[in-house]
Amino acid sequence: MKRRDFIKGGTVGLAAGAAALAAPAAFAEKTSPRLRWRLAASWPISLDTVYGGAEFFAKRVGELTGGRFNIRVYAGGEIVGGLQVLDAVQQGTVEMGHTASYYYIGKMPSLAFDTTLPFGMNYRQQNSWQNFGGGNDLLNKEVFSQFNIVSLPAGNTGTQMGGWFRKPLEGLGSLKGLKMRIPGFGGKVMARLGVNVQTLAGAEIYPALERGVIDATEWVGPYDDQKLGFYRVAKNYYYPSWWEPSTQFSLYVNKTAWDKLPKEYQAAVHAAAAEVNVRVMAHYDAVNPPALKQLIDKGVTLRPFSKDIMEAAQKNAFELYEELAAKDPTWRKIYGEWKKYRGMEYAWFNVAEQGFADFAFPQVPRSEL
Repeated sequence: MKRRDFIKGGTVGLAAGAAALAAPAAFAEKTSPRLRWRLAASWPISLDTVYGGAEFFAKRVGELTGGRFNIRVYAGGEIVGGLQVLDAVQQGTVEMGHTASYYYIGKMPSLAFDTTLPFGMNYRQQNSWQNFGGGNDLLNKEVFSQFNIVSLPAGNTGTQMGGWFRKPLEGLGSLKGLKMRIPGFGGKVMARLGVNVQTLAGAEIYPALERGVIDATEWVGPYDDQKLGFYRVAKNYYYPSWWEPSTQFSLYVNKTAWDKLPKEYQAAVHAAAAEVNVRVMAHYDAVNPPALKQLIDKGVTLRPFSKDIMEAAQKNAFELYEELAAKDPTWRKIYGEWKKYRGMEYAWFNVAEQGFADFAFPQVPRSEL
């Protein structure tokens, strides 16, 4: 690039940035309506990562609209339960929600594509599919339109941990009869492996684990898991979460309310959601390493899932996907696009990303945590 072209481009970028900074003042001068909306989140307030992402989203929308579009965030259980956010947004009880779509696969299996699937795509691959592979448009057209909802990516955990187990696993056979909290298609696959699967909202998990109602649970990763206290009653911490190679959180907007929003407010929502989608992942990457060290110092034992568990889980996952494709037209349509994109991304990551990771990552021992 020629220097004068770079300077010219930089000038345009600075001008655009100045215009963005001036946006709140422009809103204040216009006759844009003052709005107060409510956002129901699936998360407890204690999780400053994901609940904090919902709060940051609301704050940014307010800033981008000069304080004219005010959104108040409610934690799971304050207006509706953590697993009732989709219903609340669909019915217009609240205008917005922040949740994970795989909580609602009982309503429609294809909702899982919006969050994660076992042996699916990682954070970067999911983002690529959603934004450049047509994933978000496809999901809104084929899935969310049936619930009167507009959905936008709004956060991610990255690859999660495999969860907390009271007793060590002795291979595939030890899963039979195990009572485990695990949602989404991870739960469906675990059920095929003999697990007694339960779905609980975040605030309900610790009491169930403490009382022995469940033998194991998964949640997210070291930082959030430590806050919820699972290590106090289960000392075996497994990895990796083959069922959640990434977990995308989503912003739901009631479509009737969305269609009435001024275009500049819609643009603010899009911008704030995109910012949160990056911010939440970066937050997890910053806080998980020290949290894992703290958990190890408290007597937690890290354990990998055995090869027979991993292989059986992968086999059952893709058998399940193909079974659904044979009988569910919506699943079949989305799965075909998702599977093709996943294959392309896996092949590419296996060259550059994995080639680097295989050499560089093992050089730093876990004792550095």
